[in-house]
Amino acid sequence: MKARDVMVRNVITVGPDAGVRDIAQLLLDRHISAVPVVREDGTVMGIISENDLMRRPETGTQRHRAWWLQMLTAREVLANEFAKSHARQAKDVMTRDVITAGPDTSLRDIADLLEKHRIKRIPILENGKLVGIVSRANLLQALASSPKPDAAAAAASDDSIRDIVVMKLDEQPWAQTALVNVIVHGGTVDLWGVVSSEAEKNAMRVATEIVPGVRAVNNNLSVREIHAGL
Repeated sequence: MKARDVMVRNVITVGPDAGVRDIAQLLLDRHISAVPVVREDGTVMGIISENDLMRRPETGTQRHRAWWLQMLTAREVLANEFAKSHARQAKDVMTRDVITAGPDTSLRDIADLLEKHRIKRIPILENGKLVGIVSRANLLQALASSPKPDAAAAAASDDSIRDIVVMKLDEQPWAQTALVNVIVHGGTVDLWGVVSSEAEKNAMRVATEIVPGVRAVNNNLSVREIHAGL
């Protein structure tokens, strides 16, 4: 799936001259945690999140540094912090370095960006213009809407299930399968043998459970140190 398949198209935005108090009220009223700042031509200037509005003199939460720490902090940093916390318009408060993606960006890449940059949403741009936004919640919605295994997969033979399980386990870089055996009966898979850790034992169970046609997994694997050459 791609960003265009899950993105919210009617994005709530504000202009660069929007007031900070109005933006805070907008976030509360719409139950959202951030809003893009957009020019009249649809290009994105920045984004304002709850985090950008945390340090404010109106609420007594502006940052205060000890005098000695203030002496060690660059004047430019102090100036930027003051302007951001005291400014009254979006253009002065917003985060300017916005992580964006295109409509054809895969959900895998979207998830990577969200995780890497520790953000909750990504504006989607096409030809430089805002056309949507993808949040973590949208990825969860895609997961919840994903199709269940079809009946044909559920009716797979024990032999074919075993072949696929063995192949899938052999493909995993973390799996040591030389001492592992797979037995399938009526769609129930029994895993036997020895692995080197509880993590590997658990991952083998998960890898087996997701094979189409598997109804249940009995994880009989034993955990003990595996010496090289065995």
